Amino acid sequence: MKTVPGISPGPFFVSRIGWASRRDSSAGVLPGAPSPAKRCAWRFGSAQRRPRRNHVLNWHDDAVSSHETGPGAATGVALLEAVRQDLAALRLPLALPGTDQMRLDLRRAVAQLDDYILPRYRSLDAPLLAVVGGSTGAGKSTLVNALVGHPVTRAGAIRPTTRQPILLHHPADAAWFEGQRVLPALGRIRGALVDGRAQAPADAALDPGPVTSLVLVSDSAVPPGIAVVDAPDVDSVSENNRQLAGQLLAAADLWVFVTTANRYADAVPWRLLLDAASRDIMVAVVLDRVPPAAEAEVSADLQAMLSREGLGAAQLFVVPELPLDAAGMLPAEAVEPLRVWLGKLAGDAAGRAGIARRTLNGTLLALAHRVDAAEQALSEQQHAADVLAADARDAYDDAVARILEATRDGALLRGEVLARWQDFVGTGEFFRAMEQNIGRFRDRVGAFVRGEPAPAVRVETAIETGLQAVIVDQAAKAAEHTDQRWRSDPAGRQVLGTDDVSGASEGFADAVAAEIRAWQGSLMELIRTEGQGKRTQARWLSFGINGLGAALMIVVFSMTAGLTGLEIGVAGGTAVVGQRLLEAVFGEDAVRRLARTAREDLHLRCQSLLAAECQRFLTRLEVDGGVPPSAIAGHAAALRRLAATS
Repeated sequence: MKTVPGISPGPFFVSRIGWASRRDSSAGVLPGAPSPAKRCAWRFGSAQRRPRRNHVLNWHDDAVSSHETGPGAATGVALLEAVRQDLAALRLPLALPGTDQMRLDLRRAVAQLDDYILPRYRSLDAPLLAVVGGSTGAGKSTLVNALVGHPVTRAGAIRPTTRQPILLHHPADAAWFEGQRVLPALGRIRGALVDGRAQAPADAALDPGPVTSLVLVSDSAVPPGIAVVDAPDVDSVSENNRQLAGQLLAAADLWVFVTTANRYADAVPWRLLLDAASRDIMVAVVLDRVPPAAEAEVSADLQAMLSREGLGAAQLFVVPELPLDAAGMLPAEAVEPLRVWLGKLAGDAAGRAGIARRTLNGTLLALAHRVDAAEQALSEQQHAADVLAADARDAYDDAVARILEATRDGALLRGEVLARWQDFVGTGEFFRAMEQNIGRFRDRVGAFVRGEPAPAVRVETAIETGLQAVIVDQAAKAAEHTDQRWRSDPAGRQVLGTDDVSGASEGFADAVAAEIRAWQGSLMELIRTEGQGKRTQARWLSFGINGLGAALMIVVFSMTAGLTGLEIGVAGGTAVVGQRLLEAVFGEDAVRRLARTAREDLHLRCQSLLAAECQRFLTRLEVDGGVPPSAIAGHAAALRRLAATS
């Protein structure tokens, strides 16, 4: 016969339970099994709790009441559902320090809303859920068996002994746990006790993967009003077990934390105890297997530790080191104080509601802190994206500034551009003629341009080639700088991945050439517009649009701050030629206006080209957190108000 993980062999039969099943409290008991009244009862003091008949509830039944009624309850549930929806939708795409932990905290917060907060808020009068947790080998399963007076969970030396969590409840409370009210992500397996012992059926096969179900055991030894869960080890060698233990503890109304005289100061259990303190959850600490000679010293030390960490109100129970009987059971008197304490909690309806309310309010406050941290993480994501975006924009803005400087300081009048301009306007004797008689200069240039238009076109081509080289080079430098800066940042490295974006994009050089030609075309249109309606129209037409356009381009690039030696004189002289030619046609003021307009147009076109290149980086930074930070901050404040009024 196959066994359910974590359940020892014996007459313990189980069956799968549907998500919304409504069954009688005796369901799952095989024919011939003793009735609940005949099973081993869990005595609290001298009174024996007998199951209440015909008391079947489920969370969606009218009989299951909320701790509030009317609009207030609906508002609270609506808030919690909105918080759950937004936390589930919240995204933290950038790899910042602490982001992985925050993503995990968000998943845990959503799970706790599903597993505990929403169910408990809807049903404050539901039975308390007491989770028995602790370290590996602390004796949790042995303790649970001793509390009910018979073996229901597996105890032994092989670890982990508890994989499949078992929820023990009174038969009258079955409906509270059969549906989706608590721990909705875990399926249900129903078990039943036969002759005070437990056994699993063949259909509950051992599964080495993550545990996805909860075994429900109806036992009249458990008093009405409380259920006990035997959880896996919090420091289990199995990661799945550790995660499940954390999930169960987060869904608890109270913790029964089991440790030993040798391990009560271990770090892992204390992290969970500190989490309990932050939630203001009721905690009972069981110090197990304590040698009689060390009981006073160890108990005092543990109590002092609890007080220092804000858990001074925790109940401390000491279980001495005792031999087990043939069935692996502790003597009943060893756990009698804990049994009595739990019995008193279960028997006091008002007290149970107070414990549930205290834990719920503490959990709401802890959730508010988590939501605060989520809002901070979301803001940090946006700030990190803004910093990376600013780095990219600065790099490309600097590139635009360097390009414009190259167009102002005469640097573009070197080399090929200068040679082609000289071919167009002539050399030394042409300059002398120009200075001696501006009228004769205009006539000679007009004749030159009318007869040979090709040199002006070659000037335009040389300017296009030179300007294109400058723009492409500066764009590549900006990309390299941005790539280096981003890769020095964890978030930037993640965003770039293995992509090589350290140079200009493919096709950028062609786009630059096309934009320069468009700019040159706009210059020609400026000249046409400026000459329309003037009495000198025939005169400027005699020079030719291309010739005047070439001259205007030279004037735009005419500042000589970047030239030295012979280049200053030559380039400066050629600029004067272009300027005087234009002034002779349009006048001095018009030439200044044309040059300024042409330079501004070039500036805008360079900005557009470089902005498109920068966008290659910026599109990777479209950080959409899924939820506005202001909405998350509003949730935190609303949760605190809800905790204060619940």
